[in-house]
Amino acid sequence: MLAYPEILARLLISAVLGGVIGIEREANNRPAGFRTHILVSVGSTLIMLVSMYAIPQPADRARIAAQVVSGIGFLGAGTILRTGSTIRGLTTAASLWVCAGIGLAIGSGYYFGGVVTAMIVLISLVVLSKVEKNVFRGANRIVIVKALDRSGLIGEIGVIFGHHSISIRNITIEDFTNDDDDPSGVIEIKFYIKKPIGFDISILDEELHLIRGVESVDLDNGKIVNN
Repeated sequence: MLAYPEILARLLISAVLGGVIGIEREANNRPAGFRTHILVSVGSTLIMLVSMYAIPQPADRARIAAQVVSGIGFLGAGTILRTGSTIRGLTTAASLWVCAGIGLAIGSGYYFGGVVTAMIVLISLVVLSKVEKNVFRGANRIVIVKALDRSGLIGEIGVIFGHHSISIRNITIEDFTNDDDDPSGVIEIKFYIKKPIGFDISILDEELHLIRGVESVDLDNGKIVNN
C-alpha cells in the first residue's frame, strides 16, 4: 500500500495536468472545460490506484483500469454536437479521453509519461491550432448567390464549383418572391463550401456572373470556423 503523501501527490499532479488542459478548452468556450477535465483526470487516477493497491492480489487489476478507456467514450460522446453538416466537439472529446489516459498514468506512478503527454496535448491544442488556422485560412467559406429562380440553376453553379475542385458542404435557399403566382422570383442561395488551399476564390465572381439569371455574387463572407 502506498503512503498517504504519495497518494496525495499523484491525485494533485493529475488534477493539475487535467486542469491545465481544461483551461484551454474553457477559454475556447467548449462543452467540457476546466472542472470536467479535472474530474476525468483525478477519477482515472483514483481508479488506477484502487486497481493497483486496493484490490486483492488474485483479482484482475488491469480489468478495472481498462474500463476507464471504454467508459470515457460515453462522456466524450456527450460533447459532440452536429448541426447540419458541421460537427463540433471532437477535439474536446479527444482531450477528455487523453486526460483519462494521463490520470491512469499518474495513478500507476508513470509520472514521466503522464507529464510528457500533457505537454504534447497542450502544444497540440494551443500551438498547432494556430498553425492549422494559418495554413488552412479561408479553406471553408460561404458563397452567396442571388439569382432569378429557374430550373437547373444550382446544377450550373455546382458544375463551376466542381471544375475548381470545390466541395459543397451545405446549401440554404431563401425565396424573396412576394407573389405566389410568379414562380420566377429572386432567390438567395447560400453555399457552404470548402475550396482547395491556395485557390483564388475571386475567380468565381466572373464565372458565376456568366450564368443566366445571376444578379449578384458575395464572396466576402470569410472562413467558417468548425472546431
